[in-house]
Amino acid sequence: MNTVIIQASDADLSQLLARVEAGEELTLGRGAIPIAKLVPVKPAPVVRREYGSMRGQGYVGPEFFDPLPEEELAAWDQ
Repeated sequence: MNTVIIQASDADLSQLLARVEAGEELTLGRGAIPIAKLVPVKPAPVVRREYGSMRGQGYVGPEFFDPLPEEELAAWDQ
């Protein structure tokens, strides 16, 4: 891991980011004191969803389609 002085990094930020993008880890420091670390971001894995993978995991009974009671319908009208 390489340490880069902050004053030097101001002028060469695009070059430093290119090095990080290539996989290098850099430490930014004030003199000999490290204060920050630049590391490449790992891309999130692509998760492919399979259609129907939750089949059979839930249940909706026939009572779901029954009309709502009058008091509940009245609560929705407020």
